[in-house]
Amino acid sequence: MADHVESRVRWFLVSWLFILSAVAYLDRINLSIAGSFIASEFRLNNVQLGSLTSAFLMGYALFQTVGGWLADRLGSRRVLAVGVLWWGIFTSLTAAVPSTIVSAVLVLATARFLLGAGEAVLFPASNQFVSRWIPSQERGKANGLIFAGVGVGAGCTPFLITYIMVHYGWRWSFWMSAIIGLAAGAVWYVIARNTPEEHDRVSPAELRHIQAGRTVGRSASSGAAKESSIAATEDRILWSTILSSKNVWAVTLAYFCFGYVAWIFFTWFFIYLAKVRGLNLKASASYTTLLFLSMAACSPLGGAISDKLTKLHGKRVGRCGIAVFALLLTAVFLTLGSQVQSAGLASVVLAGGAGALYLAQSSFWSLTADIASGSSGSVSGFMNMGNQFGGALTASLTPAIATRFGWTTSFLVAAGLSVLGAAAWLLVDPERALAPAIKSSPSL
Repeated sequence: MADHVESRVRWFLVSWLFILSAVAYLDRINLSIAGSFIASEFRLNNVQLGSLTSAFLMGYALFQTVGGWLADRLGSRRVLAVGVLWWGIFTSLTAAVPSTIVSAVLVLATARFLLGAGEAVLFPASNQFVSRWIPSQERGKANGLIFAGVGVGAGCTPFLITYIMVHYGWRWSFWMSAIIGLAAGAVWYVIARNTPEEHDRVSPAELRHIQAGRTVGRSASSGAAKESSIAATEDRILWSTILSSKNVWAVTLAYFCFGYVAWIFFTWFFIYLAKVRGLNLKASASYTTLLFLSMAACSPLGGAISDKLTKLHGKRVGRCGIAVFALLLTAVFLTLGSQVQSAGLASVVLAGGAGALYLAQSSFWSLTADIASGSSGSVSGFMNMGNQFGGALTASLTPAIATRFGWTTSFLVAAGLSVLGAAAWLLVDPERALAPAIKSSPSL
């Protein structure tokens, strides 16, 4: 009878990836909440403050592909555990920079760059996990849940960081972020395994369910040794194939546009509400939390819709269609929200734009898991590199545009990039998988 009872280990581990995602955004959004205090202590202007976020994102972007490559070869368990340890170290070092140091901008930017390099492994390794643990028909929901952690982590950050800053100072908010991350990473290392075949709590029924819907290692029989051998050879894709793929470049362009828009919210929304819209610290934190909670709600919703539409109408509608709709809807919200006179109403409308954007989130990662087989970590890392270049651009370009042309123009530029991202998705063929370099022999 036990063989017929399906365990739910895959969803437990997806839930812990949700937690790691939340912790990662706690580590990176703390800078935007503590930014005014840091700028005051180190005498930084907005452009210099923005350069710290740009430094983080450049490190994050440049090591995306490396992080995915490591996850494909070493597995998600070890790569994520080491990554979280790295985050904790460099989050702590940011707080350890003395206020009297010479060239504070350079030192802080270096610490943030290295933090970004460590965090770069998170989502490529998570996608590598999804490709091996989650059947294709469940990947929208799985990725939606993982990326809901972005909204929850970012949503909790304003209140948590504000409370710690008020009572203990901004440095303690960074040290606390590091401690939380180290604890979450240690638990992940204990509970996770690279493949379901290696996990002793996965029931035979759950293993059969995973293997039946998996797009990588389809020919694997149960057994960790067999699976580990296949993980090293089967379905690997040459970089020449990846870099010549129209699908890869189209989805990377779309994710560049996504990243530009998302990082306006992550980097500048809190400061925009406080400095431009004239809201006090508490109101700014409340509206910023609303924005991130809308992301947290819409990310799994978009994933569930994507899976449902994929089942009913195929991946062209389920993966591409929901992404096009979400990005166009985002453009509408950004256009309207930037021109509303009421600060409160503008905050709500812009929060709606953030939620609309995250309806598309799982489509990016589900698509790359579907088409990239055993190189899903590398391909999704390359795609996410485009996202972070978009974020790095907005961190510095948005305040520059706002200074010269006004904040309304900054949001209209983001709306235009949302439309460009939607157009890029129209070029994606979700049924065209990348051809692996080595095909396994049929099992005898």
